[in-house]
Amino acid sequence: MALSSFSPAAPCTAPTFSSISLFGAQILHTTATPVTNYPQTNSIISPILRDAQPPVIVQNASFCNVTVTYTHPGRDDALTAEIWLPSLPAGWNGRLQSVGGGGWTAGRSLSSYASMAGAVYEGYATATTDGGIPPGTGPESWGLVSEGNLNTVALENFGDRSLGDLAILAKAAIRAYYAQDPLYSYWTGCSNGGRQASILAQQYPSAYDGILAAAPALHWPQIAITRAWPSFYMDLTKQYPRKCEMEALTRFAIAQCDALDGVQDGLISDPEKCRKRFRLREFLGKSILCSEVGEKIRISAAAVDVTRALLAGPRFANGDFLWFGYEPGTDLSALVVLDPACTGHGGGACTPASVTDPLTPLSWWKTFVLKNNEANVTSLTHAQYDQLYLTLKKVLVPVAATEPRITDFQRAGGKMLTFHGLADNAITPESTLHYFQEVSSALDNVPDFYRYYRVPGLEHCSGGSGGQPVHLFDQLRAWVEKGTAPGASAVTVTLPSNGTMEQLICPYPQKAVYQRGCGRRSSSEGCWKCT
Repeated sequence: MALSSFSPAAPCTAPTFSSISLFGAQILHTTATPVTNYPQTNSIISPILRDAQPPVIVQNASFCNVTVTYTHPGRDDALTAEIWLPSLPAGWNGRLQSVGGGGWTAGRSLSSYASMAGAVYEGYATATTDGGIPPGTGPESWGLVSEGNLNTVALENFGDRSLGDLAILAKAAIRAYYAQDPLYSYWTGCSNGGRQASILAQQYPSAYDGILAAAPALHWPQIAITRAWPSFYMDLTKQYPRKCEMEALTRFAIAQCDALDGVQDGLISDPEKCRKRFRLREFLGKSILCSEVGEKIRISAAAVDVTRALLAGPRFANGDFLWFGYEPGTDLSALVVLDPACTGHGGGACTPASVTDPLTPLSWWKTFVLKNNEANVTSLTHAQYDQLYLTLKKVLVPVAATEPRITDFQRAGGKMLTFHGLADNAITPESTLHYFQEVSSALDNVPDFYRYYRVPGLEHCSGGSGGQPVHLFDQLRAWVEKGTAPGASAVTVTLPSNGTMEQLICPYPQKAVYQRGCGRRSSSEGCWKCT
């Protein structure tokens, strides 16, 4: 797509941006720093860091780095927005591309800077925010203002307010530097960045024309409690399977369900059919070679039961559904890492090694329920696990992005694309499907402005054997700027033989099906059809 080029109309100095203001906020400090020859050595920005865009080699980029620190009076907070504005010789393409964060990081991190580098090199003005909390830290470090008192201001800033602020500040900086507004504005992000993208569609519907929300952490309380489910369930039931057992059960699931789409490619593309076909108990006692012990072992009842629990998803103490589980074919072994001191198989000396991870139930229980990070808690009952979830539902309301009635975004002419890997072991893919179905039930003509892609074999945001979507952002831009609605999108998957195959992903509910008689070609995008 041909892009126009615009030159700065003002110098990259702080006075140029002195007129920037934000309703309800006080600007504390603004800097403007010219950056040239960025980075000093050529840097390849991979698709992993670019959220559905192809790789780019960034070299000799020049831009004006505008950093705005501000506060909301009376709230004792401090937030920082960072905006990069392309300079000569390439100039500005007339577009804004803001980027999101991941986990408890809103932005201004190494990964967001890498994404911004790719954007600014291609001529986009680009922006990010720290959300008012220290990047790379969890709520155990800032979630309490004092013992017994939650930091509700930080949760609100991180959850949604900083996102609306960033759009206003970025556009104001663009206006000051180029003497015009952006022609089009976009947001890209995965995980928490995908949640941020969805918050923008739900609460700031006019902020961006196009939104790409990858593997979005929409249902934050449910996602948190699901991430805590593996370590909690193992500790509750005193079952600690070996990683090799979990890896074997994943291989068996893929073997049984691989060909459901018409081709043996090592991927599961239809998890619903797979759940009906895959019978875990058939593999109880099956002999496997276990690299951990260097000999053959038999798959234990513990491995079968823990896998069943992770695929089913967390349940309340009475057995009622709490949230969706992981999909068959997902690498669950990464969720059952044991304490290095564990010497017995299934013995009482074993505990999940992730007990110190801030996403385990003990950490969340201390911060959000007891509101005391120094509390001595060694285990939770199932009743306490249930209470943790109910507490998180109340506390994390500012962070959740679950409103399906995004009518204002639709009316504003906004377009949104979402993709989610079906082998994601961080955020369960059915969470995103559930939200898409809720939007489809609440609104008419949803495919006219919102489309969702499921990506077989793709792990969280990237990785795995599934193909990384690298064309969806261009398709989103064509949808916004030319009205060309996206259909199939090409991906390159890694086959079990370590070869590659060109395939398609399709907007849900369509599925990519391999055409019979197409032949075994290494480049076979044309052999697939969305049906």
